[in-house]
Order: sequence, then C-alpha cells, then structure tokens
Amino acid sequence: MKVITEKNSATKKAALSPAALPPITTKRWVARRKAQVVAAVRAGALSVAEACHRYGLSSEEFAEWDRHYEAEGLPGLRAGVRLHHPDYPMH
Repeated sequence: MKVITEKNSATKKAALSPAALPPITTKRWVARRKAQVVAAVRAGALSVAEACHRYGLSSEEFAEWDRHYEAEGLPGLRAGVRLHHPDYPMH
C-alpha cells in the first residue's frame, strides 16, 4: 500500500496543473495526452467544461476518453486499437 505524503500529493498536483497539460494547440491526440487530460479532470485540476473548452472537445468525446481510460487504462485510449478491431466496444 502506497502512503500519500504531502510531498507526493504536491508533486501529483503539480503534474496535473494546467501548465503541465498538453498545449491548447494540440491537434494530434496520442493516448498519453488524452490520459493527461482525463487525469487532470479526475483530480479536479480542470472541470470537464474547462477541458472541453481548452481543447475544443465535445463533452461526448471527453466522456468516451474517460470511459475507455476507466475500462482499460492507457491502452484503451489508443485510436489504433479501435480502428484495427471492428468488434472493439465503442461505449
């Protein structure tokens, strides 16, 4: 079991701050960048509305990222997985 100390907590919050997120000009959404945004929203560093406005996402698109991240972690956010496997669950 990992104990969260003030130092760990502060480091984690800094990593999820808006300044540490992908640039607002991001056009190519690789899994790692999607995960950063989802993690920031889950940690309360951004609201869903702020994330969608900042990156030009629809709430449905963000919800899909969140569902895939919840279900499978980083691999679930890879676009190629869904493109190469037609039976991959989309919702």
